[in-house]
Amino acid sequence: MTLRRWGCILAMLLAPWGFAITNLCYALAIRGGGSDNTGAEAIALFGAHPSLVRVGLTAGMIGCILIIPAVSGLFRLAPHSRTVLIGGSLMIAGYVCYFGVLHADFRTLAMAEHSGDPALFASVIDAGQADLTTLWVFLLFVLGNLIGTSIVAVGLLRTRGVPRLAAIGILCWPPLHLIGLIFFGNEIPQVLGAVLQALGFLGCALTLARLESYSGATATA
Repeated sequence: MTLRRWGCILAMLLAPWGFAITNLCYALAIRGGGSDNTGAEAIALFGAHPSLVRVGLTAGMIGCILIIPAVSGLFRLAPHSRTVLIGGSLMIAGYVCYFGVLHADFRTLAMAEHSGDPALFASVIDAGQADLTTLWVFLLFVLGNLIGTSIVAVGLLRTRGVPRLAAIGILCWPPLHLIGLIFFGNEIPQVLGAVLQALGFLGCALTLARLESYSGATATA
């Protein structure tokens, strides 16, 4: 098995857990109330839980990097599926944008830990988020995160190249994320969805490892 193939398998094992950690850290940060919907709320939340925020942001950024080879692993499992190719490409684009969003949150964290005027910091954050020239970043992230993931999972189900439970695990993330946003304020559905997605990627990684091992054994027979 080549180094590239091992890299894809390792990324499939690790990448989604970065997002699970991010969601768990946010759930722990808001367990006593709070949100990051506005600049003022974000500064208050980040200032109250700087360590959780830092861990969550870092884990998410690592996940955004690793999701690229992880999705490449899905392409190997379904090399002839246009659905997986389209959905996976959207996922990669979306998580590249998410990397930028998370990186920007480090500036919010720095403001929260700085002794300057919180109201001024909050106005700067709100102005940045209201800038229409960056709106496409958030839209593409949402498109890749929710729609792209759903398309990938459906494609994997159709190709039957991975265990059905693995594809279903990946498919659980988008609806649970939406349910959490609309009906819950504690981030628990998002954490559950992220864990199920990680388990789905685990099933895909194990399948790819078996396929590659079988191919290697056949080639040397």
